[in-house]
Amino acid sequence: MARALYIHWPFCAKKCPYCDFNSHVRASVDANAWQTALIADMRAEAQVAGGEALSSIFFGGGTPSLMPPHVVGALLEEAARLWGFADDIEITLEANPSSVEAANFAQLAEAGINRVSLGIQSLDDEVLQWLGRLHGADEAVRALNVAKKHFARVNFDLIYALPDQTPEQWEAQLARALAFGTSHMSLYQLTIEPGTRFATDVRRGEFAPLDDDASAELFELTQSMTRAAGLPAYETSNHSKIGEESRHNLTYWRYQDYVGIGPGAHGRRGGFATVRHKKPENFLKAVHDNRHGICEQSHLPIEEQAAESLLMGLRLREGVDLQALEGRFGFAANDLIKGDKLVHLKSIGMVWEDQARIGVSETGRPVLNSVLAELVADDLVQA
Repeated sequence: MARALYIHWPFCAKKCPYCDFNSHVRASVDANAWQTALIADMRAEAQVAGGEALSSIFFGGGTPSLMPPHVVGALLEEAARLWGFADDIEITLEANPSSVEAANFAQLAEAGINRVSLGIQSLDDEVLQWLGRLHGADEAVRALNVAKKHFARVNFDLIYALPDQTPEQWEAQLARALAFGTSHMSLYQLTIEPGTRFATDVRRGEFAPLDDDASAELFELTQSMTRAAGLPAYETSNHSKIGEESRHNLTYWRYQDYVGIGPGAHGRRGGFATVRHKKPENFLKAVHDNRHGICEQSHLPIEEQAAESLLMGLRLREGVDLQALEGRFGFAANDLIKGDKLVHLKSIGMVWEDQARIGVSETGRPVLNSVLAELVADDLVQA
């Protein structure tokens, strides 16, 4: 049964060259109509994914921090009625670090948000401009300080391993970031995804990605500095004080069920994958016609579920319990992983094993994808 709820708000504040929702920029939004539709979608999911109190709720998508606070409050009230809340529920909202969005933080906190995740990405104005961000570094810091006043838990993200970035440059920026004293930070290496503007720029020779050795050096520097600051990595790119891990993201990485509502939202429940209509107009029509926004629902083969569970779980420092996975999916350990590769990867310090639990070591984390490709059984990955 689902213990986490993801609510996707599809609208963006402004058009951004790196945003997936450019077509969803709107001069105005009928907030009441969207409140009604999202609640209807939520009720449909509760009928098939109820039974446990929610431990986390996450508002993501376009610019969810511009959701009217009364809509946020109404959605939370309905979620509490449908599922109930765990005593220590984490309710997170994604936000851009702009002054406009920060102005809503007090009301959003009153509506029930208790954790905010800020997409700062850099503390350097030139880098922010290169990344296509609409905020500046000073504005981001002001928004961060406002967030710290209103929310019990604050996360912000930074991107590193940029073209030509030196260890000295990253060390200075990360030291400044750590000095803000938040309990959680997400630190991502720049990746060049196919079909993006970055991929086009690389193809045209406008810039070259940082090479693997230099990226690995920055990764090691990141681990050392965050660990010394009391924010060790609990996942490849996520760092927190002990007990301050993102409960919602842990739901994904531990391959637990979660409900996804709203345009474009994905969900997992009882072995089924759900996808909502992405285009807002199509989502509204589907809710009107069917009382839910689902455009696709499919039962995942058990091999695919097992593979997803392994690939997600091995991102975590805690690793995965093979015995628990055997009981969950019905595969023997040797059907989940390649035993000979496990022995080899252990011998060179890339993975560790503790009784039934295995995980990727500090040495293996910089090349995580390669380790996973070696370790996870081919029959699962190819299923």
